[in-house]
Amino acid sequence: MRRFILFHGSATRELGESQVGEFLTHLAVDRKVSASTENQALNALVFLYKGRARTPAWRRKGVVRAWPQRLPVVLHVREVKALLRQP
Repeated sequence: MRRFILFHGSATRELGESQVGEFLTHLAVDRKVSASTENQALNALVFLYKGRARTPAWRRKGVVRAWPQRLPVVLHVREVKALLRQP
């Protein structure tokens, strides 16, 4: 929550859907956070807006998402040789 407020430099009651989208995009693109970190930030903001600010929940559209890192599939030398032997 602190990072969200510092990112925009104003009180949370004055911030709306577009500012939330900008912050989440900043996390994904500039800070390169993991998908789970971005989702945690999103859930904290949903809690804030639903519980304290009493603003209706907003949808997440047009926001760049962080993608979970996928490890490449690595084949063993025997598996590569077997694949190359096939007609």
